[in-house]
Amino acid sequence: MKIRTMSPEDWPAVSRIYREGIATGFATFEKEVPSYENWDKAHVKDCRLVGLDADTIAGWAALSPVSSRCVYGGVAEVSVYIGKEYWSLGIGKKLLGSLIDTSEQAGYWTLQSGIFPENKGSIKIHEQCGFRLIGCRERVGKLDGAWKDNLIFERRSPTVGID
Repeated sequence: MKIRTMSPEDWPAVSRIYREGIATGFATFEKEVPSYENWDKAHVKDCRLVGLDADTIAGWAALSPVSSRCVYGGVAEVSVYIGKEYWSLGIGKKLLGSLIDTSEQAGYWTLQSGIFPENKGSIKIHEQCGFRLIGCRERVGKLDGAWKDNLIFERRSPTVGID
């Protein structure tokens, strides 16, 4: 598998994979894929990756800022989505590992993820990539009328922001 920087031309495949994640009911609170323009505004330009199986986009990973306040300039939220035909093949772990490297090159010192407890695959790859569970936001939001918990995972860079 090859990992490269995401380009705007990748949006049809990226949005299809995002739609598949939404359909699972355990990847996001979102109910619809946003327009590319809205997605583009919400994600860090230097930290967007796609994973390729031959020439097919199998998954994607990107960062979103957690706040517009300058004190949080090195903190970002992780998104990792894998096409359903590529689940359990190690692509998510490879993408997340590459996203960590890319984030450190861009100066990020803390990455965080909010993960639904039933999303065992995402929990596993985050733990394998050095994230630790720091808490649970209980009943933080509703999805399809049901309250959902959100587990908060965090990874602090051992090289960026240590001084």
